[in-house]
Amino acid sequence: MSLPTNTSYSPEDGGVPTRTGGGFRIPLIFRRLHRFQQMDFELAAWQLTYLCLAPRRVYRNVYFHKQTKNTWARDDPAILVLIAACLAVAAIAWAVVYKLGLWGSTSLIIFMIFRDFLLSGIVIATTLWFVSNRLLLSPPSHSAPADSSVEWAYVFDVHTNAFFPFYLTLYLAQLFLLPIVLKGNWVCLWLGNTLYLAAFAQYTYGIYLGLSALPFLIRSELLLTPLLPLFTAYILSLLGFNVAKHVLSAYFGQ
Repeated sequence: MSLPTNTSYSPEDGGVPTRTGGGFRIPLIFRRLHRFQQMDFELAAWQLTYLCLAPRRVYRNVYFHKQTKNTWARDDPAILVLIAACLAVAAIAWAVVYKLGLWGSTSLIIFMIFRDFLLSGIVIATTLWFVSNRLLLSPPSHSAPADSSVEWAYVFDVHTNAFFPFYLTLYLAQLFLLPIVLKGNWVCLWLGNTLYLAAFAQYTYGIYLGLSALPFLIRSELLLTPLLPLFTAYILSLLGFNVAKHVLSAYFGQ
């Protein structure tokens, strides 16, 4: 599979990106997934922690990475491995709750990792990569050279960072609140719907934080526009639509 990226890597450069004028290469972070001994899991765990406590602090390191490796995107896939492990644990827990059995548990692990995280990330990253390069680039200047462009791999990084708080809210917190959010009274409906609102609002804000960290992007506040229909749908759902009940029914086919 080949993904769009403005930066390509050669095996001889030790991970330093080289531009190929619109080359289409699988990002380095995916091509290093088999190198477990070279992964910095301590740094990845630190990043996951601060993505929940102080996400702006994580993006301060982006500038250092750009200066040292000449690319905005991370090249260490340790964070992907940790998130995949977290999703696997969550899938097993959900499988126990819904009594899915061994095959059902295995299928759920695969779906959560490859569909919910990776496939959705590829689609979202590709969309944001296209929109950012078409609509959000600032005019060429001293601070924004003419060749400044958003790397696809960096947008996928942003998705990865934004996904973890989303995971904590809907994959873990919702699991513990499951007996409450599935009840039929309005207070439980409000709690469940607010949980989904918080998860998607966190994700949207995380995308905004990540892309607004790039100094050559303008009008990045446009990335917050999904919050308007999100809040509108939330208000309407409080009239009697239990989001958690409908989503989980569709997700688990029950």
